[in-house]
Amino acid sequence: MLTRTLGALAAAALFATAAPANTLRWAAQNDVLTLDPHSQNHSTTSALLQHAYEGLTRYTRDYKIEGALATEWKQLSPTQVRFTLRKGVKFQDGTPFTADDVVFSFQRIMSPTSTLQAFVAGVKEVKKVDSHTVDFILERPNPILTRTIVDFRIVSKAWAEKNKAIAPPNYKAKEENYATRNAMGTGPYKIVSWQPEQRITMAQNPDWWDAKNASNVKEVIYTPIKSDQTRVAALLSGEVDMMTDMPTQDVAKIKGDGKFKVVEGNEVRTIFVGMDQGSDQLKGSNVQGNPLKDRRVREALSLAIDRHGIQRAIMRGLSVPAATMVAPGVNGHNPQLDAAPKADPERAKKLLAEAGYPNGFETPFNCPNNRYVNDEEICQAIVSMWARVGVKAKLGTESFSSYSPKIQNFEFQLFLYGWGIPTYDALYSFQSLARSRAGGADGNYNYFKISDPRMDQLIDDIKVELEPVKRNALINAVLQRMKEEQFFIPIHHQVRPWAMKPNVTTVHRSDDKPEARFTNFGK
Repeated sequence: MLTRTLGALAAAALFATAAPANTLRWAAQNDVLTLDPHSQNHSTTSALLQHAYEGLTRYTRDYKIEGALATEWKQLSPTQVRFTLRKGVKFQDGTPFTADDVVFSFQRIMSPTSTLQAFVAGVKEVKKVDSHTVDFILERPNPILTRTIVDFRIVSKAWAEKNKAIAPPNYKAKEENYATRNAMGTGPYKIVSWQPEQRITMAQNPDWWDAKNASNVKEVIYTPIKSDQTRVAALLSGEVDMMTDMPTQDVAKIKGDGKFKVVEGNEVRTIFVGMDQGSDQLKGSNVQGNPLKDRRVREALSLAIDRHGIQRAIMRGLSVPAATMVAPGVNGHNPQLDAAPKADPERAKKLLAEAGYPNGFETPFNCPNNRYVNDEEICQAIVSMWARVGVKAKLGTESFSSYSPKIQNFEFQLFLYGWGIPTYDALYSFQSLARSRAGGADGNYNYFKISDPRMDQLIDDIKVELEPVKRNALINAVLQRMKEEQFFIPIHHQVRPWAMKPNVTTVHRSDDKPEARFTNFGK
């Protein structure tokens, strides 16, 4: 009782100022990493920035593609697509949106300091035809171009040049520029202020081009609250209207409380263990060499994990035990290949012995503590499960804001990570995570040093195959190759419940990106 009271006091301190009517007070677990839309491919950052910055295309309520800053597009040839841009659109500082901004934004997102190049994968050049027409020149035919570019957000060329923010800063080197802490797009909301780890305030943009379809949410106050107890206390006390990172242990209680409603669904995100399979030495280990380079060791680590036990005891049923890196709801998901293996510690011990580690080995294991649902608890359970087969993992945990740049600097060799698929197509995962690094989108999130020529060729074939049946057969072949070689250790696909007051109505998004334009009061 005392703990809950303290949590409520902490929540009250966070929300000391009463919010005006039609202000959506939204709480979740972690903060954005930056306000620069071309810097970090991070789901929470994307979820907030989509309110200020828009792409040429966007998703409807049911994940169909429709025009946003483009009104139409036409395939002029297999490698040339012409986009007609929406006229009369203005950036939030009043400057007009034109083709120059699209060309500039393409150049900007292609900067080496950007981690979002996957969203323009296969685009060789963006050419201005006239003030409101651009041609996308492709390296090859692209069957999912209009889905891929949803998260290619358009920045004002004039604004970026004026404020010396021509390129995204080097995030992993902790560099910043004006766009790191300021935002100015064409979207339905203006980001008024950001106080890191405290709150983001957004005000509705009255001059939005699609104002006729705007919601009645006039202001959004987003508050990152790392503590599960404090976050729940803020909801229960009425200090927030919506919470999208529900602690699994509180879901049943909140569902049973008539003061709130809960919407939920599967998220297209897979939580997995990543492994450095390229370095010659496993740093911090008591053995010479790198055991993670051996497929048998990777399989042993996987078989030691009781995914169904994690689902039952830690996730309280709010996860789908996984065996592949493609979640249900994504094109290419194969339920047969995705049947999670049962834990088999004895088989794991035999595989370790066969690989030359009959007594196991010691290793560091890194984990975020505020990014994924129950991330630290999952890692603690995995450490215990590995210990039973002789692998002694020393757990290190930290906030995702410091965790992410360390991953990008290849500082971790065995670590927990999560991957969502905003394009709803398996290629996004394959190209980012599993393709050998080759510049651009190829392997730009391959922090595992995987390099498999056979898989590379399959992935490259998926990029250009236009016939759906043939393309899905190639996707299936990649999933099988990943499984055979144990390149990843999938744990589960997340299930995401959101809680809100009864007068709040929103559309649950399987990409876990709530949109204020789909949210209303009193409807």
